[in-house]
Amino acid sequence: MKITGIMVYYYFVCKRKLWYFSKDITMEHNSELVEIGKILDEYSYNRKKKSILVDDIINIDFIEDWKIIHEIKKSKSIEEASIWQVKYYIYMLNKLGVEIEKAIIDYPLIKEREVIDLKEKDIVEMEKVLDEIKNIINSKNIPKDMVRKSICNKCAYYELCYV
Repeated sequence: MKITGIMVYYYFVCKRKLWYFSKDITMEHNSELVEIGKILDEYSYNRKKKSILVDDIINIDFIEDWKIIHEIKKSKSIEEASIWQVKYYIYMLNKLGVEIEKAIIDYPLIKEREVIDLKEKDIVEMEKVLDEIKNIINSKNIPKDMVRKSICNKCAYYELCYV
């Protein structure tokens, strides 16, 4: 099974969300917040060639000279997940022989940027995370550890967890 960037993102957001997504239980099509994010992505950085799909696992918002990855995000509310998502992109592209210097997370609504590097300790952590993602995906059972966070109220999967 191929692990995608969105799976890495979901791993850091919520393991149940990752499990639902891996079982093709998708709820994002009903989410107004997801739609806002898509519109933001579509209308930001119009001069750039966007949505670069690599090996069906990485969907980069845009890339500069195959050296700097850019990921467009609506807010910093789930920043750790965004950081690990772009670290995964760097990690995978490096494994494919593409030397990526860094990633930049762009927040056009708040006019901020975050520069992300992949360090040696991140590679060790990434390999642990990828093993854990494989375990969650291959599990027949929903992860039981529900930790209600403030972001749960806005999650597209809210009803599956709490109603």
